[in-house]
Amino acid sequence: MNIRAKIFGGGAEEPILKAKTPKGARPDALDSVAVARESRQRSDSRGEDRHRLIGERARITHDGKTDEVQLINLSGGGAMIEGRLPVMLWDRVHLHLGEHGDIECAVRWIRDRRIGLEFAHETRLDCGADEVATLLREVINRSFPDAEFPEAEDQPAEPCAGEPPAPEAHQPPRGDEHRSAPRHPLIWTGTLYHDFQTTPVRVRNISRTGAMIESSEPVRVGAQPLLELSDAVSISGTVQWAVGDQVGLRFNEPFDMSLLAESTPVVAEPVWTPPPYLEKAGAELDADEGHWNHLTLTELRRELEGFLKR
Repeated sequence: MNIRAKIFGGGAEEPILKAKTPKGARPDALDSVAVARESRQRSDSRGEDRHRLIGERARITHDGKTDEVQLINLSGGGAMIEGRLPVMLWDRVHLHLGEHGDIECAVRWIRDRRIGLEFAHETRLDCGADEVATLLREVINRSFPDAEFPEAEDQPAEPCAGEPPAPEAHQPPRGDEHRSAPRHPLIWTGTLYHDFQTTPVRVRNISRTGAMIESSEPVRVGAQPLLELSDAVSISGTVQWAVGDQVGLRFNEPFDMSLLAESTPVVAEPVWTPPPYLEKAGAELDADEGHWNHLTLTELRRELEGFLKR
């Protein structure tokens, strides 16, 4: 600092005391906070199991009987449970996690009281069988136009004049409750907007009143997210429960299931990759047995054509 210039004037103006450099965190920059580390990270733990559960209970339905089991692990399209269940390899069971949390599973392995389950691959559509068939046909027409439906079969010829009509074959009841929805290979995915986050999700099942989704990021119970299935289909709801990476949603308003045709699903891969915690336990099975018997799109179109004529 030039004292003479300060007394007699002239020269550039300089402050008598220089401004101090601020220390600590700035309110507009979280990266200004220095975090002291006692030790360096020595391994990559991203592949470790993040979904081991403690004290979680669930219900299993098998052969019309429901039992309570302990959830050991739940993520990646499968679950590890513990309980005394009279099941065998590749038995089909239903795992109930909470409201809208019913998912079909196959038994992959059994060791002592622990059981490894594989989730059904396709998105379960919880509505009437006729509604499912109509919806799937519309989805194929819109999203998979190459999978054309076959032409309708020729109608039986009219009887000749004076010839008595042929007796009608016995027709099964047309009631929806007497049918089962065709098994399809389609998986719906979407985006969940919640707590200032955007997370890609997989829809495990969906109905007029709610859905079960699989999320790679934690979702807070009580949150009111928006589930977006396409630019034209968005559903608001409330998170009822969250276990592992599975989340149960209750919709704020009844959802029109036919709107699913305005979103584009993906086709399930023929080979399922089990999560690490199921691999570690050792699967005692034949790879050629117990598959889900997914229909191809060509097989599905034929099934739907016949299904809707019944």
